[in-house]
Amino acid sequence: MGMNRYLYDGSADGLLSAIAWILAEESDPEQVALAARKDTLFEDGLFIGTDATLAESLFSRLRKQLPDVAHTLYFCMLAEKEGIETSLLHYIFLAFTHGDKINDYLTHAAVRDIVSISKKAARELHRMKGLLRFEKLRDGAYLAKMEPDHNIIHPLAYHFRTRLKAQHWFLYDVKRRTAARWSNGTLQFGTIEQFTTPALSDDEKQVQALWQTFFKTIAIPDRKNARLQKSNMPMKYWKYLTEKQGE
Repeated sequence: MGMNRYLYDGSADGLLSAIAWILAEESDPEQVALAARKDTLFEDGLFIGTDATLAESLFSRLRKQLPDVAHTLYFCMLAEKEGIETSLLHYIFLAFTHGDKINDYLTHAAVRDIVSISKKAARELHRMKGLLRFEKLRDGAYLAKMEPDHNIIHPLAYHFRTRLKAQHWFLYDVKRRTAARWSNGTLQFGTIEQFTTPALSDDEKQVQALWQTFFKTIAIPDRKNARLQKSNMPMKYWKYLTEKQGE
């Protein structure tokens, strides 16, 4: 019997809702393969549409019942590693079957893959918390630039939100062209392209000045065809995991 193959749109919500759908509809999810759709005409597999509500309910179910698994899933998705969807599906299926001790079942290939990818991202986040250096900009804001292997700007910004008491600071991921900005108690995330769009900027003159200093400091060369990297993990899931921050 061949494996049933499913496709999703490549987004984080798409991945989680596809996994939720398969767990509900398939009698044996371990016989199922899942991949991001490449949009080729004759791609083999049944496409599962994205359902953000289904994605969120899967994640909150994991968080309540299997907190270690939710944590592993989160870091695994920050890793942005391609082609791990099938392993992730099998891992989550096994987690619901065997419980939170699943991370110890390293003889199972899918569990081993997911746990190892997740640990690498979590290790880099931990390392960055100690290595990141902020420089003081001309207007008194602070800026830290980084080029991490994993997409860890969200949890890193949440970490510094409580540790760095300055009124204004920026984190900038050079590789992904994404920034986090802390300003007077508000944390904001986006791509550089979003922040240069007037529609998304603040009215306050002071904040506009902050951004000008930020852009001058990072001095981005003009890239006409910058391919925006879609963040693989929306930050909305991080708020569920802040209780793990002390680790």
